[in-house]
Amino acid sequence: MIGNKKLAALATTAVLAAMPLSALAQAMDAQAMEARMAQLEQEMQQMRDMLQAYQQRDAANANANANAAAAPTATTLDATRVAAPAAPAVVMPNAMPGTKFSFGGFIKLDSMYTRTSDGEIADGSAGRLFYFPGATPVAADGKGRSASYTDVHAQFSRFWLGADTTTERGDKLKAYIEADMYGGGSNAFAGNEVITNTYALTLRQAYVSWNNWLAGQTWSNFQDVAALPDTVDFTGPSEGTIFSRQAQLRYTRGAWSFSAENPQTTITPFGGKGARINSSTDVMPDLTARWLTRGDWGHFTVAALLRNFRYDGHNESGGALSVSGKFNMGANDDLRYMVSGGAGVGRYLGFALGSDTVLDEEGRLHAMDGYGGFAAWRHAFSPKLRGNLVYSVAVLDNDTAWTGYEVTDKAQSVRANLIYSPFPKLDLGLELSHAQRRLENGEKGDMNRVHTHVKYNF
Repeated sequence: MIGNKKLAALATTAVLAAMPLSALAQAMDAQAMEARMAQLEQEMQQMRDMLQAYQQRDAANANANANAAAAPTATTLDATRVAAPAAPAVVMPNAMPGTKFSFGGFIKLDSMYTRTSDGEIADGSAGRLFYFPGATPVAADGKGRSASYTDVHAQFSRFWLGADTTTERGDKLKAYIEADMYGGGSNAFAGNEVITNTYALTLRQAYVSWNNWLAGQTWSNFQDVAALPDTVDFTGPSEGTIFSRQAQLRYTRGAWSFSAENPQTTITPFGGKGARINSSTDVMPDLTARWLTRGDWGHFTVAALLRNFRYDGHNESGGALSVSGKFNMGANDDLRYMVSGGAGVGRYLGFALGSDTVLDEEGRLHAMDGYGGFAAWRHAFSPKLRGNLVYSVAVLDNDTAWTGYEVTDKAQSVRANLIYSPFPKLDLGLELSHAQRRLENGEKGDMNRVHTHVKYNF
């Protein structure tokens, strides 16, 4: 074994011997001297690295010998494991010390055959990707013609990134961001189905939480995500579901949570003439409060919503309630439900099936009443096969003197599915659904769909 001092002496001698006489002769040349000094400095660093490697090897052998003496039965492999350095940790230079990162998502292929009684759902619209109650065609004159079509896409494939930190004081920090390829409502500049089928990235959630506080975009505090049924369709019982993601500030303490969320007023023009209006003059945020209790039996929650609407110098107020939960009926069965309603519930219910407000003949705002709900039974036939039966309905209380007779009065749907998981995280699903939308004038439009999916969570 070469000693450390001898090795250092040999290294110095080798460096000096390596210096050519021509370099000494150029001592007066400043540029040559600087270049030579840089080379020497590099060579000395290599020698120091070699010395350090020898020292680490000597220490590792010493530890291995000590372990072998203490445990004579230890194998050479065991000694090698003791001597081997630990694998380097992944370092994120901008993250707080102790931050834990997580990443996940899923790949989802949706395939649908759809038949509608009163015309075709517009190609590329939301109703061609999942069940969107307001998209079910209804011929107001009763002369609709049936249409059938097939759609296949992977736009709801999703990924997310999380960062969790607990400080030395015990404070808990979390950052979370989630996106899919839904396209932000328009794929006009991203691609089409002719060749590439490219779609735009869509922000779903992006928030940070600190202990009891949350700030950013996530599910509305008025929505109970845990009560949503296990469906092949993106949402399933859409018309009876409170559904909204938006920016908010939320505080949670125990069973209670409160939030101030982004306001947006939707308005039906007087007489139902013209497209729905979206107001941009709201001032007061939408305010929510929720109480939640849970146990081995499931969970139960009640939520309240308070809103203020503004448009063209006019104001109106509204409020709504939602009751929902999940009840475990045994090892293989559960019941999921939601009932919601109130004045101005509009855009929160049924993917904005109805407006929040309507204008009268003098241009004043009036909150519109709406009610909806769903019930879903889930049964596990085996560890690999499960099925769901779901019914959903929404009813809008329109004042026809202001809205006219060609607005939605009621929407409902029923669906049944089977989902097979050949191994964990992979779902193969088949779902049959029937939906109907009715106008205030009594005209109806039906939709029947066969929907399959392949979904892999990671």
